Amino acid sequence: MTEALHMKHIVKVYSNGVMANKDVTLCVGQGEIHALSGENGAGKSTLMKILFGEEQATSGEIFVNGKQEHITSPQMAIRLGIGMVHQHFMLVPSLSVTENVIMGTEPRKGLFIDQKHARQQVEELGKKYNLYIDPDKKIRDLTVGQKQKVEILKALFRGAKILILDEPTAVLTPQETAELFEELKHLRESGYTIIFISHKLNEIKEICDRITIIRRGVTMGVHNVADVTEEDISRLMVGRDVVLKIEKKPAKPGKPLLRVKDLKVADETGAIHLNGVSFALREGEILGIAGVEGNGQSQMIDAITGMGHVSSGSIELAGNDITGAGVRKIRSMKLAHIPEDRMTAGVAANLSIRENVIADKLSWKRFSSGGLLKRKEIRTYGEEMVREYQILCKSQDVEIGSLSGGNIQKGVVARELSAEPVVVVANQPTRGVDVGASEFIRQRLIDIRDQGKGVLLITSDLNEVLGLSDSLIVMYEGRIVAYISDVSSMTEAELGTYMLGIQTQPEERIKEALHETEQ
Repeated sequence: MTEALHMKHIVKVYSNGVMANKDVTLCVGQGEIHALSGENGAGKSTLMKILFGEEQATSGEIFVNGKQEHITSPQMAIRLGIGMVHQHFMLVPSLSVTENVIMGTEPRKGLFIDQKHARQQVEELGKKYNLYIDPDKKIRDLTVGQKQKVEILKALFRGAKILILDEPTAVLTPQETAELFEELKHLRESGYTIIFISHKLNEIKEICDRITIIRRGVTMGVHNVADVTEEDISRLMVGRDVVLKIEKKPAKPGKPLLRVKDLKVADETGAIHLNGVSFALREGEILGIAGVEGNGQSQMIDAITGMGHVSSGSIELAGNDITGAGVRKIRSMKLAHIPEDRMTAGVAANLSIRENVIADKLSWKRFSSGGLLKRKEIRTYGEEMVREYQILCKSQDVEIGSLSGGNIQKGVVARELSAEPVVVVANQPTRGVDVGASEFIRQRLIDIRDQGKGVLLITSDLNEVLGLSDSLIVMYEGRIVAYISDVSSMTEAELGTYMLGIQTQPEERIKEALHETEQ
């Protein structure tokens, strides 16, 4: 095997004493798809930041194509042929495909950008690697899968021969994932090297040649993917057996807790994002919402949680009208919200774990009296939350933003589920979270359901939405296009056809099925 990349005994210690990488070695061959896996906080992200020049290793060596390199910046990494496709796309929506691909490396004709040549280059590159997208299309008009192609084209345009893909299928449908895998295989056959970072073990088994597993900053081994099972991989990742199949008792739905009727949301330009959506979430039920991102789910969740406006229609929580109510009022009525973006809407990153998990409970009698805080009780509670929700940290006093993504998410879940909610809105609850933390969070949501509460689950992880949901709604272009009452009979491929709008249920059938949930 000819080595494209060899990172030897990488150590990274931050100024606050946190050791992200204790001893990591990663060896990737030319023309292979190599999986990099590990639980949240294992050191994967730090390792890739070091490779891409965003961080500097405390010690260790990096060899690219057999030559030792000291990578001091992303620009240097790009010059060495290393490209990174981030999980959150770095695209400008108002610009065209061509303008996004060439940004920063524009071909010139005298003092001006050679637009004709640039467009031709992007078109030829797309056709050559089976990544063709109309060069003139605006990014805002593309599907999620098409945007991902543009990100890969950006890296290839800059001369990347080693591609780092961070959770590349997180928001893709099964059909888009299958298409991406064909494109990655084509790149591999063309001699490109791909580092595939993912928590989806079935995808690692399908697409990758070898896998390097990291646990708590140390390399746990390198394996041929064909020689290990998903259970083997998860055990090496978290150091124990993990239940990969979601197990739960049959649901016993009761009366409706949350009713949404004819909900419509339009923005200031008049564009309609949600068009007459109606459903009911019942006691003892997990109701899944599936759909490709950008089909109205975000606007619906914002309206329900008080973070967005309602153009028309109504929302009831436990029989009370909350249409247009603010966040504080809705939370006081026992609606908990695990937001999609934990860093933007889920936590105050510069505050401690304790301050984050107690933020919505300072008025509770246990924690305050006569306007004075009971600091001892608050510290005790912080310790309880860290222990109960298995938050990996040095102490409850550390800034929550310094934790790994999975442990930050556990902090969000701890705050929301410990608030004694009646309804939990869980938006992408395990996105970017390892198998161990995912298992923990999913079980907590099942426990809430089994206590007779309601869970509204929005997730792009089809295994999760099919495994956790008792019933399921599919959204497309701001409408409900399918209601599945028996989720056990639904396959990922069939669900994907509804999500892409290829298949829809008759409107009358949807109305009849939803009407039954309101009785």
